[in-house]
This record gives sequence, structure tokens and C-alpha cells, in this order.
Amino acid sequence: MAMARRMITRMRNTVGAVLLPHAPSTTHSHSFHFYNHSLSPSKSHFFSYSSTFLRSFSHHLPGEKSDEGATTDGWEEEDETEPKIGDGGDGGGVALQNVPWGQRALSIAEEVLTQFSEDIKLFAFKTTPRGYVYVRLDKLTGEYGCPSVEELECYNKEYKKRLDEVGALGEIPDDLALEVSSPGAERLLKVPDDISRFKEMPMRVYYTENMESNCPERDGVFLLDSIEKDSEICVWKMANVKENRDPLRKGRPLSRKQKDWRLKLPFNLHRMVTLYLEYL
Repeated sequence: MAMARRMITRMRNTVGAVLLPHAPSTTHSHSFHFYNHSLSPSKSHFFSYSSTFLRSFSHHLPGEKSDEGATTDGWEEEDETEPKIGDGGDGGGVALQNVPWGQRALSIAEEVLTQFSEDIKLFAFKTTPRGYVYVRLDKLTGEYGCPSVEELECYNKEYKKRLDEVGALGEIPDDLALEVSSPGAERLLKVPDDISRFKEMPMRVYYTENMESNCPERDGVFLLDSIEKDSEICVWKMANVKENRDPLRKGRPLSRKQKDWRLKLPFNLHRMVTLYLEYL
């Protein structure tokens, strides 16, 4: 189970990115756009889930040497820890990590966001002591919540411009590195707020059947059937995906028993919910 969860956190770094340098500007900022080119046309549905991320460096160029002597792109990757709600990464929310300039950087991010349509929101924001800023934008009207490449690029440009301007005034460091991305399918879904938004899509649900500490964690691929808000219960039904179908009945849909099956699960027994990636 833990291994399956770790696969979610690594996904953004394993989808096959290509580095495209942009010409340096007079402010010595350097932007690099990462696009996913590793998917075949038959997996275009999965591409809609994938994160596109844009990186900007100030005053230092990629191509630094690591301690082992290998050439890197100069970027410090996010820690591969198990995601949780509010972690500033896959779990959304804000994580400033006690960085003194973090709140100012966040206020600038929110200020720039007012220039965009109301359906684009800040999904996650994180700063690190080494001067990295991670922003993930959510598009509420998008089927998967992913803004377009053009929208991400425009936000990246405007936000980096404002960071450089405020940095020149001494309010924040003038050499911050920025990554702007979409949440992608590795995002954690809040119960019940987010799951109703994606109710037409299969979701992988990690849960326990009671609050006992020794109760084993289970998981399954379900569709949301309904939400009973008064009793704080989600009702799940079996999703018609390969994982749930009988391998001995190849090409056959779910059985009547599977179609009629329901899981009534209290909000507080959900351990983690993510969008289901059938192609992985």
C-alpha cells in the first residue's frame, strides 16, 4: 500500500519531460518549460491528467555540478514524501516552512492571480529555505482541473516578473527559483468537497472500516454514488475498470452483483482519495 502511494508522489518526475530553454532576459531570469512527450497517441486520455510545469531561475544558470560531479539542471526537486492534505504539494494548501519571505511571496502569487479568469485558483503553494517557490494552479472548469500550457506560461511570466521587481526592492530574496504547474492526477482529493467535483470519474479510495489503530487499510477503484451530508457518509459504487473486472470474463462488463454493490463510508474513515489512472 505504501509503495502504491509513493508511486503517486513520483509521477511528476517520471512522465518524460523535455527541457526547452528560453532566451535570457535583461533581468537574468531563465525559464525552462517541461512538456510530456513520452505518451503514445493511444494514451492521450492519460495526458489530460499529467502535470505540465514551468521553471524559472534568477541569477544562476542550470547546469550546476552535483556533489558526485554529475551535471544537473540546477533544480532542487521536492522531497518524495507521502502526500497529505495541506502539504503545499499534491495535498494542496499552503506550506511556507517558516521561510521569512514566504508570506510576501504568497501575497504576490495571489495578487497576480487576480489578473486571470475566476475559474483559475491556487491549488498549492510552497516555499523552501533554499529559495524555491512551488505554485500549482487549479482550473475549476477543466475536466481534470488542469490549466492550459498557455495559461501556466502566462502566470509563470507575470509572477516571476513581480518576484523580480519586489526582490529588487529588498523585500524578498532577488534570486528565487520558481516552478508553476498544474496539480495533475496525483492531487489528493478532499472529502467531501473535491470528490463531488470529480464524481463522473473513477477514483482510488484508501480507507479503513473503523477507527481502531490495528484496522488494516483497504483500497479500491470506485465511482461516487452519493454524499449523505447530514450523516457525513459517502456512498461508493464499483467503477467499471479493468482492475474490477473478472480476468476470466475477458471483455465482459461488471457482474450484476458488482453493479449493485455499495460501500457506505463515513468521511473520517477515508485515508486518501486520488483520481484513478487506468493507463499506469
